[in-house]
Amino acid sequence: MLDLSLNTSEAASLAEIQPRHMSEANAIDIWIARWLHVRRKDILARYGCDPRRLYDIWEGKRFPASREKAMALFAARYPGLDGRADTSFHRRIPRPGPVEGQPMLFERLPLGKRS
Repeated sequence: MLDLSLNTSEAASLAEIQPRHMSEANAIDIWIARWLHVRRKDILARYGCDPRRLYDIWEGKRFPASREKAMALFAARYPGLDGRADTSFHRRIPRPGPVEGQPMLFERLPLGKRS
């Protein structure tokens, strides 16, 4: 069973966690943790990685076969939850770019001129 809960001694040593390289086994556990609604903060603390590495896994950029393996393992470990979890890939929400606004305000002021 995947146990991602932190006790006080683990929480105290979070600052000492060294980043480690991701493996396919880690990617499978990360998928399962996502489907079990484990907080992203707890997953990051467990693996000591950059948040972008999680999204690389969840978008299928790294370890693309890990999702199917995780689905099979999830169905075996949690038969009551099979079909109830959102097993889709992460979807990015497009954000609009910067808008020209206030910086234009100061370009039109006549500096040094008084009327």
